[in-house]
Amino acid sequence: MCGVEIPADENVIVGIEGFEDAGVYRINDETALVQTVDFFTPVVDDPYYFGQIAAANSFSDIYAMGAVPRTAMNIVCFSPKTYDIKILKEIIRGGADKIREAGASLLGGHSVDDQEIKYGLSVTGVVHPQKVVRNEGAQPDDLLILTKPLGTGILNTAIKGDMLGEDAVKELIEVMSMLNRRAADAMREVRTHAATDVTGFGLAGHLSEMLKDTVGVKLFPDKIPYFKEAPELSRSGFAPGGLYRNRDFYGKWVIGASDTFLSDILFDPQTSGGLLIAIHPDDLGKFDKAASRYESAFWVIGQFVAEPKGKIVL
Repeated sequence: MCGVEIPADENVIVGIEGFEDAGVYRINDETALVQTVDFFTPVVDDPYYFGQIAAANSFSDIYAMGAVPRTAMNIVCFSPKTYDIKILKEIIRGGADKIREAGASLLGGHSVDDQEIKYGLSVTGVVHPQKVVRNEGAQPDDLLILTKPLGTGILNTAIKGDMLGEDAVKELIEVMSMLNRRAADAMREVRTHAATDVTGFGLAGHLSEMLKDTVGVKLFPDKIPYFKEAPELSRSGFAPGGLYRNRDFYGKWVIGASDTFLSDILFDPQTSGGLLIAIHPDDLGKFDKAASRYESAFWVIGQFVAEPKGKIVL
C-alpha cells in the first residue's frame, strides 16, 4: 500500500498484509465476515454471458476461503451515451442469475459512466472464525487438486481473432460461468490445509502464493487438465500478453519448464478459473465421494513436498 498505514482492529483475522484471496473480520466466536471485490472488462461478446462469468469470478474468492456467500453488490462501468442500455440490462441479468444460483442476495451497487465496459461484484460471505481456509498452509505429502481445466486465456485470445469454433466457445463459456460452489462444498468435507482460485496470475503464479517459502510442489504434467483446443492455438501464437508477463515474473519459481505448451499452460492467465486445493493425502477417497455427490469435476495434479521450498517442479 505504498507505505500507507493500514487501519485494523483486533477482530481482523485476515487483512491486506497476507496477500490472501479475501479479507476476514470476526463478528463473534461463531461468525466471521469474508469480503472480496472483483470486476473486469468483457471476455466474450454476449453481454448476458459476460455478466455470468464476471459474477462467477467474483464469488470464487469467497469459496476459496471456505466461506458461504450471503450478499453481493454490483460494480458497473458503462456509458449509456455510447452503448444501448439493453446491453447493460443483459449484463446485470446475467450477474443476477448467477447470484441467485449462489444462494446470495443482491443488495444494490454502484455505477460509473465509463466508455470501457466493466462489471463485477463486491461479495460478502460468512465462515466460522476457526474454519477459515488460507492460501498458505499446505503440508508435505498433501495432494494438489484443481477443479477446472486451464487454457481460458489462450482460448479467449483466439475468440478475439475469430479462430474458435462455436462448440468450443460454448464449452469455454460454460466453464468460465460455472460457480466454484460445488467444489467448495466438497473441500469443506475433508482436511483442507490451503486453497486459492486460479485467475490472472495463472497456475504457476497462484500456486507460488500457496508455497511461499514453506513447501514445494511436484506437479504431474500428464494430469493437468486443459481445453483440447489450447495446444494447437498456443502453437499458432494465440497467447495473451498476461502469459508472457506471468512467465517473466513467476518463471524463476518453476523447475523443469521448457519452451513448450506445458510452459504456456502453466503461465496462461485464467478467467474465472477453478480452485486449487491442498488436502491431506488420506482424504482423497472422501473428497472423491463428496465431489461425486456434488457433481464437481476435479483432477489431482501434484503433491506438495518438503524440498525444494518455494519451487514448482515438473
